[in-house]
Amino acid sequence: MQAFLCTTCGTQYPPSESPPPRCPICEDERQYLQPAGQGWTTLPRLRITHMNAFRDEAGLLGIGTAPHFAIGQRALLVPTPAGNVLWDCISLIDRATVEIIRGLGGLAAIAISHPHYYTTMLEWSEAFGGVPIHLHAADRDWIMRDGPAIALWEGDTKEIAPGLTLIRCGGHFAGGTVAHWTGGAAGRGALLSGDILQVVADRRTLGFMRSYPNFIPLGAAAVRRIAGRVAPWRYDAILGAFWDKVIPHDAEAAMRHSVERHIHWLGDPPE
Repeated sequence: MQAFLCTTCGTQYPPSESPPPRCPICEDERQYLQPAGQGWTTLPRLRITHMNAFRDEAGLLGIGTAPHFAIGQRALLVPTPAGNVLWDCISLIDRATVEIIRGLGGLAAIAISHPHYYTTMLEWSEAFGGVPIHLHAADRDWIMRDGPAIALWEGDTKEIAPGLTLIRCGGHFAGGTVAHWTGGAAGRGALLSGDILQVVADRRTLGFMRSYPNFIPLGAAAVRRIAGRVAPWRYDAILGAFWDKVIPHDAEAAMRHSVERHIHWLGDPPE
């Protein structure tokens, strides 16, 4: 039996004789099905056609897959006094990737912002000795492949390593999470935001959406709640989910401006 991966979102499903009949994550209004319909692949096939690339992303090691696969996000390797933490996850994990990360000290834990990036999280955990995978309990129904390494957490914050704290913001998903990294931006602090605070094309502001591909915006109350959850934390940079989507300086001001702009335009101001 093989553990099939959805080619649109990259989520891995439990091993089966044939591909699953559907991908609930892609059938949800936040995602979509390709014009050709549901597609599937496996890790062995993906390792033949794709490879992982590594580069510096605002002081962290970024890990992404080339050519583009599924949603196309990249993960981040965050150093902490308790060991490296993988922030967010990508579908492709291969021997070269494991050896590179082991050479940098291995992994102590995995934390993921929301279900679109759960991908092959169990494969990643197993490759590093079954390290815990921190997911917010509000998104438990979106776990398509369960396993003992998954560590559900509740509440609004959880420190998973010295200087690295998960903050539940909600919004895009009920358990939508960002991570505050005290050591980021040369000690001025950074938010690792996934899609929960989406660094947009200008790399100076943020977007707040229920669905990014289907252009469904979050309402004013949800955006204010997100802003309130991150307000107590100090940060000078925000690292989004994709290559180059980084606000390197004055990120707190960018957050305030982006929240005000989003709510302003929701109000349909006169032209």
